[in-house]
Amino acid sequence: MATVRESHRMAWWRELPPKGKRALVGAFLGFGLDSYDFWVLPLSLAAIGTTFGLNSADKGWLATTTLLTSAVGGVAAGVLCDKIGRTRTLMITIITYAVFTALCGLAPNYETLLVLRALQGVGFGGEWATGAILVAEYASARHRGRAVAVIQSSWAVGWGAAVLVYTLVFNLAGDETAWRVLFLTGLLPALAVIYVRSKVEDAPHYTQRRELAARGSLKAIFQGPLGKTTLFASLLATGCQGGYYTIATWLPSYLKNRGLSVIGTGGYLFFLIAGAFLGYLTGGYLTDRLGRRTSFQIFAFLSGVLLILYTRLPASAGTAVMYLGFPLGFCASAIFSGFGSYLAELYPTTARGAGQSFTYNFGRAVGAFFPTVIGYLAGHYGTGGAMTFGALAYALAFVSVLGLPETRGHELS
Repeated sequence: MATVRESHRMAWWRELPPKGKRALVGAFLGFGLDSYDFWVLPLSLAAIGTTFGLNSADKGWLATTTLLTSAVGGVAAGVLCDKIGRTRTLMITIITYAVFTALCGLAPNYETLLVLRALQGVGFGGEWATGAILVAEYASARHRGRAVAVIQSSWAVGWGAAVLVYTLVFNLAGDETAWRVLFLTGLLPALAVIYVRSKVEDAPHYTQRRELAARGSLKAIFQGPLGKTTLFASLLATGCQGGYYTIATWLPSYLKNRGLSVIGTGGYLFFLIAGAFLGYLTGGYLTDRLGRRTSFQIFAFLSGVLLILYTRLPASAGTAVMYLGFPLGFCASAIFSGFGSYLAELYPTTARGAGQSFTYNFGRAVGAFFPTVIGYLAGHYGTGGAMTFGALAYALAFVSVLGLPETRGHELS
């Protein structure tokens, strides 16, 4: 009986063709390392602030600028994805975010760091949608949610790796040197390009329609019925990412403000990361079982409630904050598991790259202002009090799903 259940759980993997399995590995590496290069900023934010004498608003702009340019890069990558192919675009995005992350470590001042981080965001923005589309086009309708959620889970793997390196580097070197070393390690993801270049190919879904996809895919997502889809999918992405980037940008600073050391902060974050990893995988299962819309609404509600609870606990709560990090990480991550499959199903092959990249990155651009707003509010309400503003983003995500159709079990058109 156990063998049967195990076999059922792994059906999504067995049904992938050999090229699909290689595509999944390539996308997993790309997104996991994308996560690593994103997280070096939030983890280094306090040290960067000390080095350059920044206030909360200045630090918030570092995060917001990255996310704004990632939206531009994401839309550009979406168009490229339809024009030159998923695999070639994936390689371009990985090289871009890796090189500029490393260069951030050499920045002589705040202004230069802001420009370099903006350029890093261009590559960061395009990687996820490209890899998710690549895998979604190989996966079966029945298991697409789980297959693409595995790609999403690599974000937690990259996050965990960044926290490990952060803990090591910041204990071996002073803060002003350690944050630079951490950024320099961001060049390592460029190695993933070697695997993608030699092993990964575009799916037949795309290659058979490449000539059609190369013409006007961005314009198509605003025309006819797709216009409404683009509007509500963009609002959904805005809500999910506004809430998530509130947590991602300000949680390390919030924990430090509670008096935790580097080791203590790392320990608390690992509860959050463990919850995130399981959340991605569980969310993929539920999005196939319960449907895309229901999963989004369940996790939007729970994420908003948990964010408020997490940031309102008194300093005397101690380990309660650490343990609450597990369900917070679980729900705030599980909500993303359905994105790759849902957005792929909402758009036809000839506009899938543009549709998926535009909506996801529009949400990233608007959601990017949440960390900055919280940076300003923190001066009046403290970091924890200001972070409760992120719960409004999850309310937006909950409502926006009402304007979108259910696509569970749909074959890609």
